[in-house]
Amino acid sequence: MTTTFDVPDVPAERLPELLRAMPKAELHIHIEGSLEPELIFALAERNGVKLPYADVQALREAYAFTDLQSFLDIYYAGASVLLQEQDFHDMAMAYFRRAAADNVVHAELFFDPQTHTARGVPMATVVGGLHRACQNAKVECGIDASLILCFLRHLSEADAFETLQEALPYLDRIVGVGLDSSEVGHPPEKFARVFARCGELGLHRVAHAGEEGPPAYIWSALDVLQAERIDHGVQAVHDPALMRRLASARIPLTVCPLSNQKLCVFPDLAEHNLGALLDAGLMATVNSDDPAYFGGYMNDNFLQVFAATGLDARHAYQLGRNAFEASFTSDAARQGHIARLDAVFDSFR
Repeated sequence: MTTTFDVPDVPAERLPELLRAMPKAELHIHIEGSLEPELIFALAERNGVKLPYADVQALREAYAFTDLQSFLDIYYAGASVLLQEQDFHDMAMAYFRRAAADNVVHAELFFDPQTHTARGVPMATVVGGLHRACQNAKVECGIDASLILCFLRHLSEADAFETLQEALPYLDRIVGVGLDSSEVGHPPEKFARVFARCGELGLHRVAHAGEEGPPAYIWSALDVLQAERIDHGVQAVHDPALMRRLASARIPLTVCPLSNQKLCVFPDLAEHNLGALLDAGLMATVNSDDPAYFGGYMNDNFLQVFAATGLDARHAYQLGRNAFEASFTSDAARQGHIARLDAVFDSFR
């Protein structure tokens, strides 16, 4: 723990109330992964897309994942209904409304343009709809939001460069770049040159590493890609030297407990290492990843992992503060969010 804030002792029976009330920053949300089955079917009908599922219930029943790839297969099928700018706007606004109900006040949305441009959807359509939703989220939901463009790591470096080229006219609407999709077999160094170019363009850089992949992928994300945050990173516990580095350098980890459980990284949530990461001094945060598929948005992730692992109010405060400190926002906004976090915790004394 690194904060000097005097965290109050909150009895176990009041902890869920505190977890729901605390303001939150979400730093690991794939906006395409927030597409609920009901919205998938509504957009399919609007756009005349035929789905390989009879109804909403049949689609939900397909959400039985054994690993990351089994999830990605359904994830990409669901994204096929996104064709018009309004579709991307409506998808993001549906997420923002759910996030606001969970007291999320800052969100940085991952989006996968290659999933859409490969289907003939222009980059302008994707960014236009998402950016308009980010603007509306501030007014309607009180959420500061920004966009992080992710490269699909199962595709080639050349494909990533082409995507970056298509995104150049819209960089004023994008705060950073990330790396997602199938981790095993696609090490970070595969994208070293495109990430270097993104750094030259002034974009923040983050990368998925150490979810199913080994600790070596986290080292590569840091040293080769110059990643400022590690998305997931839970496999770091198997490398003591890496744990020391992450703690001393205050490298944020955007951990996703329910995702980890659903994809069998931790088959039992009680075995999750979130508490161990925090107690080792790492800058861990809680996020929802792909909430429509993994069964929970921000409050669900907090409530379930705390109930399963016995984390307490001190852990809750550190997780909340870590997320604000790790966010790509202004110092003034960051301090305002932390002051609000402090006020909520003070109210539980």
